[in-house]
Amino acid sequence: MAKAIHKAKDNSLKLIFSEPELFVEFLRDYIPVDMLKDVEPADIEDMTERFLPLFQDGKDSDTVKRINLKGNAPLFVIAIVEHESQVNYRASFKMLQYISLVLHEYEKEANKENQNASSAKGFKYPPVLPIVFYDGADKWTAETNFLSKTELSDIFEKYIPKFEYELVDLNEYGERDIASFGNTLSLIMIIDKIRTADGISILSKLPDDYIERLKQNIPPHLNKLLADVITVFLTRIDVPGDEIEKVTKHLYDRRIQEMFTHIDNYSVQETRREARAEGRAEGRAEGRAEGKAEGKAEGRAEGKAEGRAEGKAEVMIEVARKLLNSGDPVEKVCRVTGLSRKEVEGLCDAK
Repeated sequence: MAKAIHKAKDNSLKLIFSEPELFVEFLRDYIPVDMLKDVEPADIEDMTERFLPLFQDGKDSDTVKRINLKGNAPLFVIAIVEHESQVNYRASFKMLQYISLVLHEYEKEANKENQNASSAKGFKYPPVLPIVFYDGADKWTAETNFLSKTELSDIFEKYIPKFEYELVDLNEYGERDIASFGNTLSLIMIIDKIRTADGISILSKLPDDYIERLKQNIPPHLNKLLADVITVFLTRIDVPGDEIEKVTKHLYDRRIQEMFTHIDNYSVQETRREARAEGRAEGRAEGRAEGKAEGKAEGRAEGKAEGRAEGKAEVMIEVARKLLNSGDPVEKVCRVTGLSRKEVEGLCDAK
């Protein structure tokens, strides 16, 4: 089930980037292109469903957007956002593939509208902005320039593509840096930075004025999306489902301060103490029954692993039930929870 939780996180990020308001905030806050600072949600056109099937090894979290540029009609930029949770040393080559596919499709569309348009001397291709968003724990050590991934580049430099993808590494941003943006996306990014239950304490260090700005800047229509994403992220670090429900209720009630306080006050050490005590008791009982020291060690390890996996599975099933009860379509529930279509449809039948 750990893989499903990881996939649920990836798909939650796709949901985030599929929201024009949040994608615009991402461009403004993290991409150093001045021309994109004035982009509005209405200027964003999602092209993911059209292009993603072409990316044979593309992930569900990858996103393709057309960004219409103000005052420069009909000029636009095509942005490709690749999400990575682990260092990917193929990133520059994958982006080269993506760029080629996107421009090939653009050329085909242009020729449909005007036969042989791409053969004209004045025909030009749109700029493509390749972005890798990385939120893994390890340092990103992959090359950002395709030229650096090519042998004998000093000799054959003239003939090698020299593009560079824009790396947005969440590790390079401290919590206060992110809080300075004061928008909806900042809350998601800060919670995404929490790697373990112990890391929840970072929320107590956020400036008071940041919390006040969140109250004003989070649009009510994004509450549900935020609640779904927060549920997935907190499930990742083993926060119990009933605690997560209390957190998301504070969000819906616009009590942001109470939401942070509740997460911060969550007793991580007590939960771990209880888990260790239960594991020791079960291990002793199993060890006595089997009469082998090896059996005790393996029994405890397997029992804990199975228990964690089952617990995460139960939480994601409960999240799926709530989404279905709220009227969300099966496809969205699959994206948010990482459950298969068959599993989600089974929950529908059981209602």
